[in-house]
Amino acid sequence: MPLIPEEPQIHESVPGPRATPAAGRTVPTPRPVPGPRPAPRRPGTPGPHRGPATPPAQRVAGDAAKPAPPAAPAPATPQVQLIPAPAEAALDAADETVDLLLDSGRAPGEILVLTTGEQHPWAAHELSFGEASYWAQQDAADDVFYGAAGADRLGARPVVVVAVNGGADDVIARALPEAMTRAGALLVVCGDPQRINPLLGAGV
Repeated sequence: MPLIPEEPQIHESVPGPRATPAAGRTVPTPRPVPGPRPAPRRPGTPGPHRGPATPPAQRVAGDAAKPAPPAAPAPATPQVQLIPAPAEAALDAADETVDLLLDSGRAPGEILVLTTGEQHPWAAHELSFGEASYWAQQDAADDVFYGAAGADRLGARPVVVVAVNGGADDVIARALPEAMTRAGALLVVCGDPQRINPLLGAGV
């Protein structure tokens, strides 16, 4: 009795893994498909995602258009101090004041000492070598400079010390306001308060 080959029939009737899926069935694990999703960029690679250049430029322009900060206020008038001393001791009081200023940290080149009467001994000594070398020391501004009140070539310094060691009232009356204009931060007047206060215009 001949055998009926059934194996091919079984093979054809049983669906295997290659069978076509049903119409509504979804693929369980889809593979990633390149599409409109932005791919990560390599460092240094230019592209549209580096950020627009227009907003930073606008911010810079906006900063430049901002109004400038208000200017610093003009320096205030210098502080005025009075060291009481009779005319004959005003020069010594001025020298002591200079020593105190130097001890407090003031640089020598920041101090100008003026006299209304006789010249300071240092000024008289330096002028004996000629006016050129004398005034050159003021321009160098590396040491205390001693001058006569009212001299035309005097410059400005942060601290001015005035020794009212003589001179007529009109000389002192001109010397004190002039000294105030030359003092950047501090004016120290050494002399008789009864004579100085009315000339300053107010008690100090």
